[in-house]
Amino acid sequence: MSARYISDSQQRILKTVLVLFGHEIDGLAPGQVAKLVGTSASNATRDLANLIHIGIAERVPHNDNYRLAPMFGQKALAILHSLDRAANRVEETRQRFTRNLNQP
Repeated sequence: MSARYISDSQQRILKTVLVLFGHEIDGLAPGQVAKLVGTSASNATRDLANLIHIGIAERVPHNDNYRLAPMFGQKALAILHSLDRAANRVEETRQRFTRNLNQP
């Protein structure tokens, strides 16, 4: 991929999503996010606001930190369900090709 397609702000927001993983209970404060991403607190706050706007992040009710929203986990489960369906189709096809034709 050409470097001309790489956007610093988009890379920063993607890094913000990645640092939120593993902090689903207590979340992270904007200053913590900024430190982990390597950006300013104001950039982190702006990025977190954008993630909340789209439904990827949310505020933690008991401490006002930020964490990934349930939608992210739901999308991950959708991937697993899709893979399970594909595995079942592969298994059905394998069974068709490997069954003994001499058996009734």
